[in-house]
Amino acid sequence: MKKVRGKYLWLAVLLCAVLSLSGVDVQAQGKKKVIQLSGIVLGEDSISGIPGVHVYVPKAGRGTTTNRVGYFSMPTLVGDEIVISAIGYEKQYYRIPDTDKENLTILIELVSDTTFLETVEIMPFPTEEIFKEAVLALNLPVREDVNNENLNDELLALMLQTTPMDASMNHRYYIDNWVQYQGDKFGPRPNPLLNPFNWARFFKSLKNKN
Repeated sequence: MKKVRGKYLWLAVLLCAVLSLSGVDVQAQGKKKVIQLSGIVLGEDSISGIPGVHVYVPKAGRGTTTNRVGYFSMPTLVGDEIVISAIGYEKQYYRIPDTDKENLTILIELVSDTTFLETVEIMPFPTEEIFKEAVLALNLPVREDVNNENLNDELLALMLQTTPMDASMNHRYYIDNWVQYQGDKFGPRPNPLLNPFNWARFFKSLKNKN
């Protein structure tokens, strides 16, 4: 009976020791120092600030963006890894150091993310001068893979009628409807046939044709 009690006593002591160590670890993690991180993100010229740059901590899911002059400010913890990213620039990384200061100011210079594309030959002319001479002489190369039957007037007219609107045309259609709605909001739409000035312009155009 004493052996069983001693065994349970040792287990209780071991459990208390593990809980105390874990509690110390959690308490140490919970007491990470908060540092107010501020800074300016500059371009390659080291003069102008870059607006709209994302400054965030991926693991914590918090961050901010730079204002119109490239300035930002956000609270961070010691050991946080800051990611600075913007479209057209390479990502930069910064780790918050363990310092006695409560405020930290940094200066970040982003490098352009340049992508070099292969040379594309649009027309088989080595120089611009030779291309101009070919245009003036009406001696442009004719592609043999183009079917001229697909370029007749009837087919092009059918394509024009059945082709849906693109983004710019949809935007123009929306703006026209919005302007028309603003004009009809305060009263009925006027009938152009009842406008005497329209009739005067109509008769004048008939006389000019004659």
